[in-house]
Amino acid sequence: MTRIKRGYIARKRRTKIRLFTSSFRGAHSKLTRTISQQKIKALVSANRDRDRKKRDFRSLWISRINAIIGQNKNIYYIYSKLMSNMHKRQLLLNRKIVAQIAILKGNCIFMIANDLIKK
Repeated sequence: MTRIKRGYIARKRRTKIRLFTSSFRGAHSKLTRTISQQKIKALVSANRDRDRKKRDFRSLWISRINAIIGQNKNIYYIYSKLMSNMHKRQLLLNRKIVAQIAILKGNCIFMIANDLIKK
């Protein structure tokens, strides 16, 4: 039987993995076994942190809304009451939009809060 040299295909596969991990430090970008482990770990972390990012942004928006609402000394209002009253009045704004309104137009959020209290 003739000898089959299969180094090209294996080298091609390893090179493809190396391109993915080229920015990693030390052995994580040099050694083939470590590269494959780090690639798996990186992909797992990326998948997990996409969900975590959504959580982090939601908590950021909540804290921004609460901070702006708490600044007004005329009416005592907290985040949970604001959101429950908005839900009861069927004012369907998500937390991202309410946070943007609070940051950019603080008076507007106070007008909304006052209107919710009066009704």
